[in-house]
Amino acid sequence: MLPATFKLCAAISYQHLRNMTGLRRQAAVTISQELSKLACRGSGPSTWISQVRRRSSLLSSRLEEKPFSEMEMSYLKQGEEALQKSLSILGDQDGWKTETVVDNGDKVLSKVLPDVGKVFRLEVVVDQPLDAVYSELVDNMEQMGDWNPNVKEVKILQKIGKDTVITHEKAAATPGNIVGPRDFVSVRCAKRRGSTCVLAGMSTTYGAMPEQDGFIRAENGPTCMILRPLPGRPSQTKLIWLLSIDLKGWLPRTIINQVLSQTQVDFANHLRERLARTVAM
Repeated sequence: MLPATFKLCAAISYQHLRNMTGLRRQAAVTISQELSKLACRGSGPSTWISQVRRRSSLLSSRLEEKPFSEMEMSYLKQGEEALQKSLSILGDQDGWKTETVVDNGDKVLSKVLPDVGKVFRLEVVVDQPLDAVYSELVDNMEQMGDWNPNVKEVKILQKIGKDTVITHEKAAATPGNIVGPRDFVSVRCAKRRGSTCVLAGMSTTYGAMPEQDGFIRAENGPTCMILRPLPGRPSQTKLIWLLSIDLKGWLPRTIINQVLSQTQVDFANHLRERLARTVAM
């Protein structure tokens, strides 16, 4: 009976069978029962049976999880696409031109990509450990409007899995209303790979968040932030921010470039101030 049960479990690896919740549940229950019988008869290595039973129990609990819908899978794919495109852009070191260099070492670079347009790259060092920066940017992202004057509000519309969210962001108008209020609907994903964190995103559509009165719906992405501990100085974090935005509306390109590069410099300063206050508290 046990070999037949394993064949049943192997069969549910096929997509059309994996969606059959009853079959998946029955497979997990059946294999657990068969392993119990073997253990009672003393047949086979008891250590091996115990290990497989533990794995079977874990499998059973995971099979009870609600599978992602087709729309959720689409958002997960968009988040992964944003991450891969962003890393590809940042990985190409050719063609970057300096936009701004600040006295503290912060700098903004830019380059023009045929299929994306002009993108901006902020490089800064923050005097806080990676976990503190990550927590502020990911775990507390809805509080960004409290410390970044360029942001009015960030709201999580939906969480998908453990590292992907759909957000609605409202950007404040620039001084003098040179660039009026914009808003964005984005899919974001956060990945940790060893000591490196990558926060990626891009614009998406979300039926429950149509265009809002008083805001121009802009588009962003692919965009990402990369966080790494500074080599030899784990209490400091290197932050690289790739920014790609289409603000929409009738705006001169020179104004857009100036606004976006300054927005990145301002962001770094506001983030430092926020982290310093958080640590002090």
